[in-house]
Amino acid sequence: MLRSLSGRFLILTVLFVMLAEIVILVPSVARFRQDYLLSRLERAQIASLAALADDMVNADIEEELLRNAEVYNIVLRRDEARQLVLSSPVPEEISATYDLRTDGPIALMKDAVAVLMDPAPRVIRVIGNPVREAGLLIEVTMPTAGLRMAMIDYGWRILGLSFAISVITAVFLFLAVRALIVRPIKHVIEQMQSYAAAPEDARRIIEPGAGVTELREAEQALKQLETELTGALKQKERLAQLGGAVAKISHDLRNILTSAQLFTDRIEQSEDPTVRRLAPKLVNSIARAVSLCENTLAFGRAEEPAPRLVMVNLAELVGDVIDGERLAVGEADVSFSEDIPAVMRVRADPEQLHRVLLNLVRNARQAIVATGKSGEISVAAREDDHDWVVTVTDTGPGLPPKAQQNLFTPFQGGATRGGAGLGLAISSELIRGHGGALKLERSGEDGTCFRVVLPKSVADLPRAAE
Repeated sequence: MLRSLSGRFLILTVLFVMLAEIVILVPSVARFRQDYLLSRLERAQIASLAALADDMVNADIEEELLRNAEVYNIVLRRDEARQLVLSSPVPEEISATYDLRTDGPIALMKDAVAVLMDPAPRVIRVIGNPVREAGLLIEVTMPTAGLRMAMIDYGWRILGLSFAISVITAVFLFLAVRALIVRPIKHVIEQMQSYAAAPEDARRIIEPGAGVTELREAEQALKQLETELTGALKQKERLAQLGGAVAKISHDLRNILTSAQLFTDRIEQSEDPTVRRLAPKLVNSIARAVSLCENTLAFGRAEEPAPRLVMVNLAELVGDVIDGERLAVGEADVSFSEDIPAVMRVRADPEQLHRVLLNLVRNARQAIVATGKSGEISVAAREDDHDWVVTVTDTGPGLPPKAQQNLFTPFQGGATRGGAGLGLAISSELIRGHGGALKLERSGEDGTCFRVVLPKSVADLPRAAE
């Protein structure tokens, strides 16, 4: 209970009310002390009037009058003359004099604290105005023992009453908080747990009903979130089903196209001029279709495995990529150049980095070959204190504007006719797994440049994953 919201409200209410009462305790005790002293002056004035009315007051009656007034001496000033009306032996010297006619609130509180802090019995002189103007002033000498005990008793009664008030207030606040805040919050929690058990079920979406404005706003925001999440989950399920169907179709279609590719090899050997002229186009179309199926199947698999980072000789890796692409150039006029320090080593997964660079160089080679003109592909690398940077530059025709807008979006960033736009999307995902980035540096009529950035710090990996 004490760890609950309502329980803590209960404790805090008691503490704050008690703190407030402690703050006002000193002024209250000071006021009680002033009233106590005034009452003693009134009693002393009554006793003095009795003594003045009868000049034959004997010692016993005088002692009884002083005992009832709880004072030692009574001095009354009337007609500019001070008169000792009643007196008795004073057990000790007077330690202090208090004039109630001139003391302000601060002085009264200081005097009250001084009385409470001094447990030793003292004798004090108190001066005040007589009641109903029965003289100019009245002065008494009295002990402090009774005054101090009365002040302590009053203080304890004030604290006890304050504690009772704070407990009652806290109980009412406890009940109010449970009814107005805790219960609606528990309802929201129960609804969230119910929704989490079956988020696809639209019937479990919360319906705002809280009476508190802030809670109702929270429920409305939660309803919007759950509605969007339910829709997203349904869309994800449909996409998963569609992806499964596409993967199956792509798999079967790839097998069919592979068989057709074998037959086209025979067609290319035909002596018919028309067949020999059309056969290469047919072969290229089937090859593109096979590539599309393979890319679709690769993208539809589970996430790429985490890269196994080792130190790789970049010059050797780039050399393997370019050697393979030189063989694929055929009769086209495409040249390759490398500007990579022979001793440069980068931290990367060799297989994944090879796939990325192969994809970039292959795209550049295909773009140049498609123009029917000569061109050059250059791979360069540099490093600084923080990163290794690899650039792949070509002199091709550049990327179309639409391809640049959706460059790393699957099935939308294809730059060549028949392409699926998966190569760059997969490459970007692989580089992000290294904690780096794949970016388009520039693209125009004078060519295209891609930049691969690999961080030297391993600490960049978690940040990149986020």
